[in-house]
Amino acid sequence: MSILIDETSRVLVQGFTGDKGTFHAKEMIAYGTKVVGGVTPGKGGTTHLGLPVFNTVKEAIKQTGATHSIAFVAPAFCADAIMEAADAGIRLVCSITDGIPAQDMMRVKRYLLRYSREHRTMMVGPNCAGIISPGKAMLGIMPGHIYKQGSVGIVSRSGTLGYEAASQMKALGIGITTSVGIGGDPINGSSFLDHLVLFERDPETKAVMMIGEIGGPQEAEAAAWIKSHMTKPVVGYVAGLTAPKGRRMGHAGAIISASGDSAAEKAELMKSYGLTVAPSPSELGSTMAKVLAQ
Repeated sequence: MSILIDETSRVLVQGFTGDKGTFHAKEMIAYGTKVVGGVTPGKGGTTHLGLPVFNTVKEAIKQTGATHSIAFVAPAFCADAIMEAADAGIRLVCSITDGIPAQDMMRVKRYLLRYSREHRTMMVGPNCAGIISPGKAMLGIMPGHIYKQGSVGIVSRSGTLGYEAASQMKALGIGITTSVGIGGDPINGSSFLDHLVLFERDPETKAVMMIGEIGGPQEAEAAAWIKSHMTKPVVGYVAGLTAPKGRRMGHAGAIISASGDSAAEKAELMKSYGLTVAPSPSELGSTMAKVLAQ
């Protein structure tokens, strides 16, 4: 099994005809993802990459039966695109867009809560690499060839370190059930905890790698939940060991602003809750190999 996406997922591309949407739609189609069409307001009724283009998500779902969407929409308009997808009944929307204003994301989070839990759209991102279930489907911008199908789940705030972990594990013969990039913004659609719950339920996932960053409380909350509820081993890593206090490092949310925000503090917290913490980015794969061998 995999979480979130598989070979049956019917995918819409929002912002389909733009340069980013076009490039990554080609990559996802080549990987084997079931892309069924796209949405670009004003271009409905045309075709692009041999697939239909629609003016609205609701119309696209009616015609294609789409269940998932990926948004390559400019920051100023991306919140509206996400809320449109939720209104239309998309089960999961993944937003790759970097630079969505935090206030827009607050509005999106509140908007999604108007739906009951069983009918609520799950959002992954923004400012993320997306999701891949190796050998099944890719809903993102990652290089698909570095992922081997297997039994380890990855959930990461950093897209690049998610790639690095997958590549190192593949070199050691270790495969992935699903890798999820939750994004590095201060307010994101779904958290470590949301995806750890799904990995815990997935019978094929035997272990999980959680890659965090400086800034924010997500890693601490997830580590506490792991200690109390997780039956599978978790390898942790926190990027930003040398980051100075008050300096933003890459991602919008990667800033040490309070006690417990630094990488060293988060790493110690993870260890105290029973996680195995990788000592450096170059040892992500080897640390997971040791844990699996125990």
